[in-house]
Amino acid sequence: MLKEERQHAILNEVELHNRVLLTDLAEKLDVSIDTVRRDVKELDAEDMLVKVHGGAVSLGFANYSPSRNNVYALDKKIAIGKKAMSLIRENSVVLIDGGTTCLELARLLPANLKLTCFTLSLPVAMELLTKPNIETIFIGGTLSRDSQIAMGSSAIHALSQIKVDYSFIGTGYVDAEFGLTEFDWDVVQTKKAVINASKKTVLLCISEKLNSQHRFKTCDLNVINTMVTELEPWDEKLEAFKNMNIQLL
Repeated sequence: MLKEERQHAILNEVELHNRVLLTDLAEKLDVSIDTVRRDVKELDAEDMLVKVHGGAVSLGFANYSPSRNNVYALDKKIAIGKKAMSLIRENSVVLIDGGTTCLELARLLPANLKLTCFTLSLPVAMELLTKPNIETIFIGGTLSRDSQIAMGSSAIHALSQIKVDYSFIGTGYVDAEFGLTEFDWDVVQTKKAVINASKKTVLLCISEKLNSQHRFKTCDLNVINTMVTELEPWDEKLEAFKNMNIQLL
């Protein structure tokens, strides 16, 4: 594989999953860790991604920008946000997770909608503060420098004290058989706490993440009530998910 092709593949993985490990990139591309590290360093210098310890993070995930000009598959994420809005009712209590797709949902909420919204995400909280009729409650904890999302024992304890009508969550990876997974153990523990704090859980996921999995499991797919993608529910790409106890939107 040529260097240009390799770096293009690295960018695709980083943009799709928001954050990736060097070890995973090396395995996927069948090259050495040193080769991937050099590529990531070059891409960071060119402002194509953000190099972090042991991996890389997409610009849209690491750098909150109102312009959104660095968000991968923005049109698909906006389409998902519009679909998810149909589930939100006046005066309900919801929780919006972090990540670029969940942030699009927060942006799309009408200014006149009366809502109580919990979030672990600083970018989501800042967006919600622009909505005069939404009461925003930030769940604190140890803030991730990469995602600007609160995690850890404080966040998990706070989540154990609430029960929201709906939580809207993202995921790094989703598979019909293996469920939702992440490469970060702390992220998994926080997402488990979010699901436990919810009467119903809605997964917001672009279709490119379907049929992918990683090391640590968040939950089985049947724990999720609704999965929202940019696809129509009858699309053949959703075939593996159609016979499961989950609403496709």
